[in-house]
Amino acid sequence: RKNIEEGKGISIGGAFGGNKKTSYEFSTSNPMWRASLETLDFLPLTTVDYSGGMIITDWYSTESNENERCKLNIFIMGSELKTQNLRVSSFCQEYKNTKWVGVEVEKNNNVLLENAILNKAKKLKLQSN
Repeated sequence: RKNIEEGKGISIGGAFGGNKKTSYEFSTSNPMWRASLETLDFLPLTTVDYSGGMIITDWYSTESNENERCKLNIFIMGSELKTQNLRVSSFCQEYKNTKWVGVEVEKNNNVLLENAILNKAKKLKLQSN
């Protein structure tokens, strides 16, 4: 609770879908984790496992493109702010002939998201010093 109050944690309200009154507090001073959760705060989350180093989003689509949906898997393999400690995998599908079909994902989008998380983590670390 103290880390949350000092700005070293994150509170997620309704991010897991369903009951929007539900609130989850995630307390960590690890800037990589905080940056990942803050960057993904608009996506519904299905799994947040600090000890396993993984964040998995639920399928997400926008109102402007309801026939395509994507989900993300983020793996955090260390606390040092290095590219080798962060991996983003994305998966997308299109709705065709009454079923969801996997589509090719632009791998560069994963790199762009990794860079965004790392840059945010660096800013968070600088703010905490």
